[in-house]
Amino acid sequence: MYDLVIVGGGPAGASAGVYAARKKLKTIFITKDFGGQSIVAHDIQNWLGVPSISGGDFGKMVREHVFSYAGDVLEIKEGKHAESIKKTADGFNVRMEGGGEYETLTVLICTGGKRRKLNVPGADRFEHKGITYCATCDAPLFSGQNLAVIGGGNAGFGTASQLIPYADRITIIDCGKQFMADPLRMEEVLKDPKVNAVQNVDIKEIIGDKMVNGLIYEDKDTSEQTKLEVTGVFVEIGMIPATDLVKGLVEQNERGYIIVDHRNQRTSTEGIWAAGDCTDSLYKQNIIAAGAGAKALEDIYHKLKLS
Repeated sequence: MYDLVIVGGGPAGASAGVYAARKKLKTIFITKDFGGQSIVAHDIQNWLGVPSISGGDFGKMVREHVFSYAGDVLEIKEGKHAESIKKTADGFNVRMEGGGEYETLTVLICTGGKRRKLNVPGADRFEHKGITYCATCDAPLFSGQNLAVIGGGNAGFGTASQLIPYADRITIIDCGKQFMADPLRMEEVLKDPKVNAVQNVDIKEIIGDKMVNGLIYEDKDTSEQTKLEVTGVFVEIGMIPATDLVKGLVEQNERGYIIVDHRNQRTSTEGIWAAGDCTDSLYKQNIIAAGAGAKALEDIYHKLKLS
């Protein structure tokens, strides 16, 4: 019987793994890889203590930190998937894909999610060649350029606000007739002279040579197509949380995110905690996820050892 099983090797899971080892909780750490969504980022500039690091090096750094605690207390199952989690009389049974299972008193879910990808011609070809899914990571790389933001929700307008200090011109493009962002956020962004908005259109194609140099969109009412010359496309059309593992086991919102008590990261099911981008956390950032993982471990330790 283990004290804890951690599922996921992004910043939330990695932070939790370090805390679990330091608190001497007998832990199984299950992850396909380390670093989370940011391993594809060109340059991460907001990880505390590291002014600039590539996504690949970030993943290696996180992995090295967790493995420095590997041993009798912290067992790491890298390259592995958890297939199912079931409630038992004493805790939980975690079954592995391909065989193997673990009995544990508690579970921490840090499975993250993935950006909903743009599904139009050219989108795959130009990913990381002008198409990006992280303004926080990549905005400085597009200084002095004309940019497009696809998505008219809070995430899209948040991305536009981050781009304003860098871009020459920003066009926010949305498929709906009305933006879904908060009115105050929209007002603040749209009043900037660098920003204009296009609504009720479909993106038809991303175009370019070696890198993006434009996109084509079509008005839904008139079918008129327009070529927009941009060298960067920031996509904010939502995320897909990786939460199938706990479907029916914990409470989730209408988009599939795990609902947690943000004071302690507890889920609706006693003995299961969740942290990072798989939860209904308002903000999705590496450093926020890492803090949530640490917070969860503090609460798990208190529950197991101090209650």
